[in-house]
Amino acid sequence: MKKLIAVIAVSTLASCASYDGRGLVPGKSTEQEVVALMGKPAERFARPGGESILFFPRGPAGFHSYAVTIGPDGIMRGIDQRLTVENVAKLTAGTMTKQDVHEYLGPPFLVSYFPRLKREIWEYQLLEVDFKWKLWLQFSDDGVLREVLRMRHPAMDWPGGAKD
Repeated sequence: MKKLIAVIAVSTLASCASYDGRGLVPGKSTEQEVVALMGKPAERFARPGGESILFFPRGPAGFHSYAVTIGPDGIMRGIDQRLTVENVAKLTAGTMTKQDVHEYLGPPFLVSYFPRLKREIWEYQLLEVDFKWKLWLQFSDDGVLREVLRMRHPAMDWPGGAKD
């Protein structure tokens, strides 16, 4: 029984460590080490100069999407959490496209289409310290970002009203 508990504890710790890439070293860790630690990336974008960005979204219930930059030599250049309030503030309606946003924030957790509005809606979640947000991005049929809506996450509201 003690061995079983030890195995479960070790696997739990290992899975937690792989969530955000803790232990990976920019300039040293290889793409194979990134994948071994963080799992298979949800998406890969080719960048100029032979670089790639691998996305590891931790949703749909999660509030993080990690982007790992891999150089043309297969070595990790950096890792960053893309779903931040600071990054959302850089989104510019009317100029950014679906492709721009996709490569910046990573894949959305949910995609919907509102035919009467003729808008595609991408949903993300954000965590700001210990405050949760829902993020909805609206794209027109031409693929241009038209609206950025950030609202208080429903999980922040207590049933029956605000908690005093």
